[in-house]
Amino acid sequence: MTKLLLSIHVLASILVVGPIAVAASMFPRYARLAAGEEGRFVGATALLHRICSGYAVVGVAVPVFGIATGAQLGVLTDAWLITSIVLTTIAAALLALAILPGQQSMIEAATAADETGAAGDGADTKRAAARLAGLTGVFNLLWAIVVVLMIVRPGSTTSA
Repeated sequence: MTKLLLSIHVLASILVVGPIAVAASMFPRYARLAAGEEGRFVGATALLHRICSGYAVVGVAVPVFGIATGAQLGVLTDAWLITSIVLTTIAAALLALAILPGQQSMIEAATAADETGAAGDGADTKRAAARLAGLTGVFNLLWAIVVVLMIVRPGSTTSA
């Protein structure tokens, strides 16, 4: 049972978190283009946002199967796993409370500018895109740290 849970956890991590990381990283660039190119890239930003938000819902499977695996292995109280859970929670909160809403507001601004035919404020768009890129970088860094903790597992007898 442990091998099945671990397999599902790892597959979910790769197939769910990976697309969120890539789409969220691409979003700021396309949002800047959407604001500056008369809305030509609004569809791309909307697609990237849908990928992030859709996969975020499915992403709940990652910690669920991770905790189930940890329970099967009897490591729920190990420091590396508790740290991973805390970092995963921070990453999820960052995605849900800052990245997704930031993407949504940038799409709304680009759509409004496209509908009115007015060019958006380039400085505001650049600042919002830079802030979103920074938040996405932190999100991706948190996941990278979690992956390293999952592989190295400090104190594990299987660590190299």
